[in-house]
Amino acid sequence: MSTQGTIVVGVDGSDCSRTALEFALEEAVRRQAALRVVSALPEAEYWATASGMSPSLLEELSADVGKVTREMVEGVVRERGGAVADVPVEVRALGGPPGPVLVDQSRDADLLVVGHRGRGGFRSAVLGSVGLQCVLHASVPVTVVRPEPQPAAPRHQRAETRTTA
Repeated sequence: MSTQGTIVVGVDGSDCSRTALEFALEEAVRRQAALRVVSALPEAEYWATASGMSPSLLEELSADVGKVTREMVEGVVRERGGAVADVPVEVRALGGPPGPVLVDQSRDADLLVVGHRGRGGFRSAVLGSVGLQCVLHASVPVTVVRPEPQPAAPRHQRAETRTTA
């Protein structure tokens, strides 16, 4: 491991992953660490075998995902400003299922950060499947970042909602 620590964060373009990215950047400032932002392309292997996708097309897809991820990072850094702008950031767009990709990418890191929920379809789950895989299999500490709590509606509005429904 290098003298400067590394934090790995998984990003999939969802609001939860953006919140995880914000947390990871702030944590990198606190720890004076570098940040590795990882986007996984879970269907890449399926597309390649099912439709005979060429390696160059897979590379292009990976480059596009990397570009979108870099734009997200740049947007968050611009909004946060200050010391966050000095954090060394590396973006990796890799093929494979997100859980195993993040676990693998965090092997030499000090911390793995994931959002509470990504783009998956099981909204009612307590924890997203990728976050659960990371918590169970990562060899480093894992922080699961929940979205910012939304303020509750005033009592009189909640009562009206219950009586009119």
